[in-house]
Amino acid sequence: MRRVVRQSKFRHVFGQAVKNDQCYDDIRVSRVTWDSSFCAVNPRFVAIIIEASGGGAFLVLPLHKTGRIDKSYPTVCGHTGPVLDIDWCPHNDQVIASGSEDCTVMVWQIPENGLTLSLTEPVVILEGHSKRVGIVAWHPTARNVLLSAGCDNAIIIWNVGTGEALLNLDDIHSDMIYNVSWNRNGSLICTASKDKKVRVIDPRKQEIVAEKEKAHEGARPMRAIFLADGNVFTTGFSRMSERQLALWNPKNMEEPIALHEMDTSNGVLLPFYDPDTSIIYLCGKGDSSIRYFEITDESPYVHYLNTFSSKEPQRGMGYMPKRGLDVNKCEIARFFKLHERKCEPIIMTVPRKSDLFQDDLYPDTAGPEAALEAEEWFEGRNADPLLISLKHGYIPGKNRDLKVVKKNILDSKPTANKKCDLISVPKKTADTASVQNEAKLDEILKEIKSIKDTICNQDERISKLEQQMAKIAA
Repeated sequence: MRRVVRQSKFRHVFGQAVKNDQCYDDIRVSRVTWDSSFCAVNPRFVAIIIEASGGGAFLVLPLHKTGRIDKSYPTVCGHTGPVLDIDWCPHNDQVIASGSEDCTVMVWQIPENGLTLSLTEPVVILEGHSKRVGIVAWHPTARNVLLSAGCDNAIIIWNVGTGEALLNLDDIHSDMIYNVSWNRNGSLICTASKDKKVRVIDPRKQEIVAEKEKAHEGARPMRAIFLADGNVFTTGFSRMSERQLALWNPKNMEEPIALHEMDTSNGVLLPFYDPDTSIIYLCGKGDSSIRYFEITDESPYVHYLNTFSSKEPQRGMGYMPKRGLDVNKCEIARFFKLHERKCEPIIMTVPRKSDLFQDDLYPDTAGPEAALEAEEWFEGRNADPLLISLKHGYIPGKNRDLKVVKKNILDSKPTANKKCDLISVPKKTADTASVQNEAKLDEILKEIKSIKDTICNQDERISKLEQQMAKIAA
C-alpha cells in the first residue's frame, strides 16, 4: 500500500498492552469455529464467551476484576448449545444479548455489581430461528430493538420490551450471512453473505436498497460495516486469497471508491470503527497485530496509519465504546484481546504534551440514552444518536431494569356490555395488587436463598481453613 506522508493528528497513535496484573487470567476462551469476536465490552463490564460443558456460557466480569479468575466464578449459562455471539445494549450497561447454537436469542440483566451466583434465567427468550443464531446486534438509537441473524439465512428484528419478533427478513439471503451492521441512525442495515454479495437493506420496507455481487472475489468470509457518512466499508479476500479492504458508495455500487490489497494471511479481518475520529481498526483472527486506517474525503480515501504488533495471536477481540475511555490520557481506543487462556486490554493513545481536555480528539459522542422507543422506530421514525460531551469523563447513570411486557390477547377483546365492565374494574385492581405482592414475595425468597447459599459456601470455606490450620499446627 502506498504510504504518503500527510498531515493527520492520528499518525503517531501508538498501542500499548497493559501490565500482566491488569489482564484477566485463567479464562477458558471458547474454541467454537465461528468468526465472531467472542468478546463484548462496555464502560462497566467485559463479557467473554468461554468453553462450557453441557451447553453454552459466557463470563461477565466488572472491568476492575483483573488478575486470575477463579474456576468457580459464576457464569451466564442458560443456553443449551454453545454461545456464538454476544452484544451489550448501547442504552443499558447491564443488559446483554446472546445468540447460540440452540437456535435461541436470550437477553440477560446483569446485577449492578456483577454476578455473585451463576445466571441461568434470562429476562426474555426470543425464539424464531430454525438454525443456530450466529449474530446479535442492538439498534444504535431505538430502545429495546434487537437484530439477530441465523444459519437459516433469516434476519429477525425483535422488540425486546414485548418479546415479539416484529420483522422477519427470511427471503432476502439465499446463503449464509457473515455479518450485519446498522447505519448511524438505524434506518438501514448492510450485510455480507456467503454468496459474495454485499447488500444494503431497508429492514422496515423489507427491500434491498443496493447490492454488489462479488464485492470480494475470494471464497473466504467477508465483513461489511456502515460508516458515519453512509458509505460501506468491507473486508474480504481476492481470488488469489489476498486480504482486501474496500470502500463503497451505496448510491453507486458498480466500482469501489477505494480497494487495497493487504497480505496473504488467512484470518478473517474484523473491522472496528470509530465514527468520531473516522478510524477503522482491523483485527485479523489468528493475527498478532491490529492495523489502523483513517477514512477521509481525499484520495486514496483509506489512509494507512500504523500497526500495533504483539507476539501472541488473537482468538477474538472486544472494543470499548468511546464513553468508556480515559480522556485524561488521550486514549482514543481500547481493545480487549483474547488469548487462549486470558484477556489482555490494549490501549491506543495519541501522544500529547498538554494535560488539558483535547476537543479535537473527543468530539461529542453517542451517549447511553435512546433517541427513540421501539414502537416509534417500527412506525417509521428515525433519529440520530443523542450525543454527550466527554469533557469531564463519562459518569455512568442509573440504568433502569429491562421489563418485558407480554401482550395479552384477552385484554383487547371487546366487552359485551358496559355493566359487566363496571363490575370487573375493582376485581382487576385487586388482581394487580395480588400479582405485585406475589412478585415482591418471590424477590424476597430469592434473596433469602442467595444469602443462605453464601452462608453455606462460607461455612465450607471456614471448615477447610480450620482443617488446614490443624494440619499446620500438627
